[in-house]
Amino acid sequence: MSAFDLDPATLAAFVAMGVATYATRLAGLLLVRHIPTTGRFKAALEAVPPAVLMAVIAPMAIATGWAETIAAAITAIAATKLPLFVVVVIGVVSVVALRMVLG
Repeated sequence: MSAFDLDPATLAAFVAMGVATYATRLAGLLLVRHIPTTGRFKAALEAVPPAVLMAVIAPMAIATGWAETIAAAITAIAATKLPLFVVVVIGVVSVVALRMVLG
């Protein structure tokens, strides 16, 4: 068995996960189309991407080490006032610098 052989159960799991991912995205787009996006609902929808991003990043930033935790805090503070590209640059530079300083 080579490194490129794929178990049929693994392939089926990958396909099922892909179908589930796209089905939920498509369902969300189709459902939101019929709801007027104004006021509080629009604000709630705009808050979803940053909330999901923080839900993914926060556990990793806290569990990996002090450099990553501090860099995540610096990046979060920068994100309150600066454009996205600048925030990304600050995040990358701060994690690299802190890893060099803190080890």
